[in-house]
Amino acid sequence: MIKQRTIKKTVKARGIGIHSGSVVNMTLIPAGIDHGVVFRRMDVGGKLVRAHNAFVNEVVLSTGLENQGVKVSTVEHLMSAFSALGIDNILVELDSFEVPIMDGSSAPFVFLVQSAGIEEQEEHKRFFVIHETVRVENGDSWAQVSKHDGFKVSIEIDFDHKKVKESGQQLSIDFSQQSYLKEISRARTFGYMKDVEMMQRQNLALGASMNNAIALSDDDVLNEDGMRYQNEFVKHKILDIVGDLYLLGSNLIGHYEGYKTGHLLNDQLLSAILERPDTWSIETFEEENSPIQFYSEDWQNSL
Repeated sequence: MIKQRTIKKTVKARGIGIHSGSVVNMTLIPAGIDHGVVFRRMDVGGKLVRAHNAFVNEVVLSTGLENQGVKVSTVEHLMSAFSALGIDNILVELDSFEVPIMDGSSAPFVFLVQSAGIEEQEEHKRFFVIHETVRVENGDSWAQVSKHDGFKVSIEIDFDHKKVKESGQQLSIDFSQQSYLKEISRARTFGYMKDVEMMQRQNLALGASMNNAIALSDDDVLNEDGMRYQNEFVKHKILDIVGDLYLLGSNLIGHYEGYKTGHLLNDQLLSAILERPDTWSIETFEEENSPIQFYSEDWQNSL
């Protein structure tokens, strides 16, 4: 059977919070069968917030969660890493209201999980299997999921910027054939430097810098090291989508397609899916007929 997964040992990391600009300490702790992904805010008495669409409260620029007044911001990159590595059960302790931004991609979180080691648990892993198309629209933007034997993401972004246009704004990744670690995990978030400077004057995005994002001028990339991928912009959008979709509570089996999507539309799509239980089912698989293969401990060969 395809088994549920946690990590083998507790691991710690620290980084800057993109909202506060302050150091955030994060600890990943193994969790038991059917625990799910849960955040624990140590700075407010250890209160818990479950990583699920039902608790999404923030969809502007990032995805955030809230439970009974306790918030956890910017969860999408960490959730993306958990999804790609098949981590079902884990406790994430934070001493702040936000997950550290690290380098603006999911690669540091992938490395952290793999450093801890992956532990398979003696219970079937449950998959969220799409049987019928569910679609949401917002103006000319749209997103949908449809039936597919595996997990595939196809998107088109539309940014009126020279470097983004040159890099390609359309991409389709079938994760049964292409490696998340190689093709997606290192893609960083991006934005206009002038927008960041404006927000920082308002005491917002205080932790944003070229250490954790691709900074754009009106017509160029400002980072001295340039781009990690030729099409890094659209790849980062796929990274975000993978993280947002994991807020269904299980790995998705289906094909996500979208045009000019973002965290808001992803949240609306997840809500629409959950409101249509006739369009999906929760299923388990044996190894030989699994539509998704997860990384094993020889992960170094995949990097």
